[in-house]
Amino acid sequence: MLLVSGTLAALGAGALAAAPAPLPSPDKGLNILVVGIDTRAGVTAAERTKYRLGNKDCGCTDVMMLVHVSAGNDRVSVVSLPRDTLTEFPEHVDRRTGKTHAPHQAKLNNAWKEGGPSFAIEMVESMTELPVHRYLEIDFRRFMDTVDVVDGVPICTEKHLKDPVTGLDLAPGTRRVLGGEALQYVRSRKADGQADFGRIKKQQLFVVNTLREVRTLLLDDADWLRWFAETLRGSGKTERGISAPELLTLAGRLRGLTPEDTEFATVPIKTINPLIPNVGATVSWDVPYAAEVFAELRADRRLPDPDPTPQSETPLGEYTPRGGPSFLCA
Repeated sequence: MLLVSGTLAALGAGALAAAPAPLPSPDKGLNILVVGIDTRAGVTAAERTKYRLGNKDCGCTDVMMLVHVSAGNDRVSVVSLPRDTLTEFPEHVDRRTGKTHAPHQAKLNNAWKEGGPSFAIEMVESMTELPVHRYLEIDFRRFMDTVDVVDGVPICTEKHLKDPVTGLDLAPGTRRVLGGEALQYVRSRKADGQADFGRIKKQQLFVVNTLREVRTLLLDDADWLRWFAETLRGSGKTERGISAPELLTLAGRLRGLTPEDTEFATVPIKTINPLIPNVGATVSWDVPYAAEVFAELRADRRLPDPDPTPQSETPLGEYTPRGGPSFLCA
């Protein structure tokens, strides 16, 4: 979502006027939950083999980013929520199937699997105490197609990244990748020794470089603009789902936004937990520190600075907000 809001924001109002939408304008800012779904619908057998995507859908949210757009439309804050976050699901009914689930421990990324978008939204709202006004869901097919629409995105790395699971193999330097290889990059957890924390950093880096890339393309071409928004959004209907016209409306509001006006962080992590039966490997938030982060967003303020004293028992989970030019490939 951020790559659309920040990128298309450079357009003038004329290109956007044809697509008005009733997008909310909350007094304390607009919150959008962006998720990447592990599903392979529409992906060909050849693509599954070439990019090592496997054949079994997880049906879970391997990417979860809470995007906060300030009420003044002059700042975007993005907080990644680790997929392996340990939480407690309350009793709930999957509105898609009618199945009732009893209370139990689970990973946050299983909320979508057990209750669809509505339950995923409810869990994020409960854990962050932030209202989710809009929701954007991207699967493997939509991600690859969106990257291809912009003719690829540059990836920069200081060291060789090689992941035997996803097949990622990137030499040091900068390289432009298309949709399939980009998907290998944002899915990789085995390339840098940082597991899911490293994958989150790669996802954030990819978003920022996509933002810059799209800003250089056909910024006065309304037809291309709509094509990009519709490719990203897709045609599926979900609760609170943001529409392509609403994406264009948001882009109009943020037309002056620059990379310097964006900030990224991962929710502060306290511990990596021992394996839990029927749940697996999980991490736990640093609850007081995470509460401070989300309190700033509720007040429509910038993310707080890192505490000078490490808060996490693992350096992989340190809270380190960053953004702007430091994220960009040279």
